[in-house]
Amino acid sequence: MEPVIDDTLAAKEAALLARLRGAGRVMVAFSGGVDSSYLAWAAQRALGEASLAVTAVSASYPETHRKLAEQVVAQFGLPHRFVDTHELDRPGYRANGPDRCYFCKTELFEVMGKLREELRFDAVAYGVNTDDQGDFRPGHRAAQEHGVLSPFLEVALSKAEIRALSRAAGLPTAELPASACLASRLPYGTQVTPERLRQVERGEEALRALGFRQVRLRHHGAIARVEIEPGELPRALTPEMARAISAAIKPLGFRYVALDLDGYRTGALNEVLAIAGAPRA
Repeated sequence: MEPVIDDTLAAKEAALLARLRGAGRVMVAFSGGVDSSYLAWAAQRALGEASLAVTAVSASYPETHRKLAEQVVAQFGLPHRFVDTHELDRPGYRANGPDRCYFCKTELFEVMGKLREELRFDAVAYGVNTDDQGDFRPGHRAAQEHGVLSPFLEVALSKAEIRALSRAAGLPTAELPASACLASRLPYGTQVTPERLRQVERGEEALRALGFRQVRLRHHGAIARVEIEPGELPRALTPEMARAISAAIKPLGFRYVALDLDGYRTGALNEVLAIAGAPRA
């Protein structure tokens, strides 16, 4: 039996499809996550071959995300292209200040903008949703500067609603845990390097191999701070699992492994901004 969506959500989906049709030929920034997968699916439904899902590949993009993006493309026959981005070449990105995402999204939208002109598309869109407005999102400023469409904001779609619509569409990403680029695991002020990104990626792969679903490995130099979804924490706190986690993480180049007792939460590294009184817009 196919999932059923209510009339209100069906109306939002209809408005989204109409907005995409009205935008002409549309490229979608497609990472393979929950939001971008549904947006790419919706663009194809609205526009067919006049849509194009574009996946940016760089050191900050996990291989697991790439594989999932390829799965969605193959399953739904999405028009698709990979492009290379070089955010690590940007000093502002490498410096890893609170505005790091601004430089990352600027790189992405400049690359996509050139491709849009080359292929004669009319617009670029990305999957920011209403829930994203409550956190510190300098990347959205880059989107606005480059005239990138935010269709989910225009029709007021939340993360939960996007998941529900993804289930109805049969997308394999509907229940995917929250995800973000690997650089989000480095505290502000810690320089972003390919080596540190690789440590994080391999560490999170090791944690998932131990059976944990929602994890983050926060890179604090010699210390790896592990965040695990609160519902999964009891298993992590057993002596046997604690030893297994330490044995999996230390060989990656960490001296100490710490388990965060508050568990996984989105925007954890932004907590220091609230303490410092930094603006959150």
